[in-house]
Amino acid sequence: MAKSRVLVVGTGGIGTMAAYALEKGGLAEATAVMRSNYDAAIKNGIDIDSVQWGQVKAWRPTAITKNVPDVSKGDVAPFDYILVTTKNIPDVPPTVADIISPAVTPGKTAIVLSQNGINIEKPLIARFPTTPVISSVAYTGATETAHAKIYNDDPDCQKIGAFTSPQVPAATAAEAAKRYVNIYNPTGTLDVLYDADVAKVRWRKIAYNGSMNPIASILRMDTPRMRMSRHIIDDLIIPIILEVRAIAEASGVTLQSDLVDVVIHQDPSDTGFKPSMCQDLEKGNLMEIENLVGEPVREAERLGVPAPTLKIVYGILKGLQLRVKEEKGLWEAKFQSGNSYE
Repeated sequence: MAKSRVLVVGTGGIGTMAAYALEKGGLAEATAVMRSNYDAAIKNGIDIDSVQWGQVKAWRPTAITKNVPDVSKGDVAPFDYILVTTKNIPDVPPTVADIISPAVTPGKTAIVLSQNGINIEKPLIARFPTTPVISSVAYTGATETAHAKIYNDDPDCQKIGAFTSPQVPAATAAEAAKRYVNIYNPTGTLDVLYDADVAKVRWRKIAYNGSMNPIASILRMDTPRMRMSRHIIDDLIIPIILEVRAIAEASGVTLQSDLVDVVIHQDPSDTGFKPSMCQDLEKGNLMEIENLVGEPVREAERLGVPAPTLKIVYGILKGLQLRVKEEKGLWEAKFQSGNSYE
């Protein structure tokens, strides 16, 4: 049987571990899109230090490329799946849809979004209306410590299901998601499972990513220190979690009764852990604020649910993001025409 062709877009920590698992399962050929780490991977392969796979030296996927292949040219075979593991920053071009567009073959390709946030599927469905779009919510711990060197400290854990797309029959989308799980986890030994209730999984993760993540970023604090301060938890974190629960409920998703306690105690107490958004800010990188905080705020407004804490936090994050954009030359500090505050 021919192996499934999977294009992995965003081959940092999570993307590399996915590409490795896909090839290890024996049912897939992975083509990895690598940019800053391309030269190192071509020259020396990829070194992986993994809690799950052990020490892997000089590994290479089936193919490594610097750019997303253009399948319309005919010199690259169509892909069965495009796995996207890049950070999702829709407020800075190019968008995910722009990046992967050359590799999408309607009627053949399914798109797997292994990214955080809610409503991340909407721009893809609008751009590729007949293409199944699949959700992978990953809890895997993997970071790129240097170019083409990966440290994987938490085993692969994913919940995978299909997003609802108006022009794709539900059964077709579900089948594409189940097939991807089978390709990824053919022996059933990995904690990579099909879950039909994608929305619930995503909202549950937003309860953490919309509360602990942004507040840690704004305060530049690790989560154990935040929990040592009753005021940070009581006045900021708990109100956001309750707002997220109310927005989810209004959209038809009921989250667990012990949500507040579970989110607050999600991180261990014995490490100075800072969530990814805080790490990005401290490194001077752009943050994933739109899909983690902006979209919940917009859902709240659409559904008529009060979300005062989230709204203020979103406003502060947009200000912090603007500073990063200015440093990167993506925003110019000047009054635009029509600005009434000039």
